[in-house]
Amino acid sequence: MDLRKIIRDVPDFPKPGILFKDITPVMENPAAYRQALEEMTALLDGVPYDKLAAIESRGFIFGGPMAVEQDKAMVLFRKVGKLPAKTRQVTYDLEYGTATLEVHLDALKQGDRVIIVDDLLATGGTARASAQLVRASGAVVAGFLFMVELEFLGGAELLQEAGPVFSLVKYS
Repeated sequence: MDLRKIIRDVPDFPKPGILFKDITPVMENPAAYRQALEEMTALLDGVPYDKLAAIESRGFIFGGPMAVEQDKAMVLFRKVGKLPAKTRQVTYDLEYGTATLEVHLDALKQGDRVIIVDDLLATGGTARASAQLVRASGAVVAGFLFMVELEFLGGAELLQEAGPVFSLVKYS
């Protein structure tokens, strides 16, 4: 099935002039959700990796089921203050302000090969910050995986220095 026909366009969200790509209809359709997970996993064929690191919160939607299916560990990249044990964190710039991501200190080990997973790649700032967390842990970014990429925003170019970018559905 064509996932592009299931992803819903929502005009003027979250502000006027933005055409939001809403992936919730994919999760509401078990066959489409299964297809998305299978096709995202297939994008990683031949890519050696040890762990999936999912970005809060929509990255969890894909990272969790994929990690279980692939028998890989899943690491959580969370907003500040959400993880209970000692953490490593990175603060990065947003369009209006800053944000901080954290990971448990013991979640990534020296030499781990990590795929960073999220629902959508736009400008790449959050994924780039996630790559900083991976490298600060002594681990290696094996790649980035997204269900949707907004190619016209240039996020993939920003990330390519850190690792290959794999996207299932691209909008140019």
